[in-house]
Amino acid sequence: MTIEDLVRARLRSTRLSLGWSLDELAARTNVSASTISRMETGKRTISLDLLVPLCEAMQTDINALLDTSDVEDDVVIRPVATPYHQGGTIWPLTRNRDATGIVAVKMRLEPGDVDESAADGVDGGVHPGHDWFFVLSGVIKLTLGAREILVHEGEAAEFSTMTPHRFQAHGGPAELVSIFDRDGQRAHMHGQADMHGQADAH
Repeated sequence: MTIEDLVRARLRSTRLSLGWSLDELAARTNVSASTISRMETGKRTISLDLLVPLCEAMQTDINALLDTSDVEDDVVIRPVATPYHQGGTIWPLTRNRDATGIVAVKMRLEPGDVDESAADGVDGGVHPGHDWFFVLSGVIKLTLGAREILVHEGEAAEFSTMTPHRFQAHGGPAELVSIFDRDGQRAHMHGQADMHGQADAH
């Protein structure tokens, strides 16, 4: 998609998100409805003298219309395996940019490899927020306080992390995808390689 195609699509999307017809936008500017239509459909060249009044009417920053940074970013992440605990492996699935604080990882846990948010707590640790995971293969034993829950392949678990918790492979190796918020990342990923660098590695 060229920058001009991108601007046309953004113009049309912004107008429609406001619920305005071509005539309504034309009434708010000195640009005719037919001119706006030709701009949106590629039948007229986009020029700055037309963009400025349109952006002002729609209260849109012209720089946002012209911004290509999101388009040029590489959206594909190539996870790199990283050793985790006693024989386990993780693959970071996010770049861990600070915009959201959310981190996703794929984990392979071997029997005896326990993931817990406090290294010194035999009953697991606690931290603010929630944890979530989905079991890709095998069985995960999730310990929540005094409860032990078996989560099988194809099942997911979500729980408050203010309850002492840990999870481990049960009866053989297991693979899962887990999502942590910022607190969960600090608690569970302590001592691991920098996830930002690993996720961006090609």
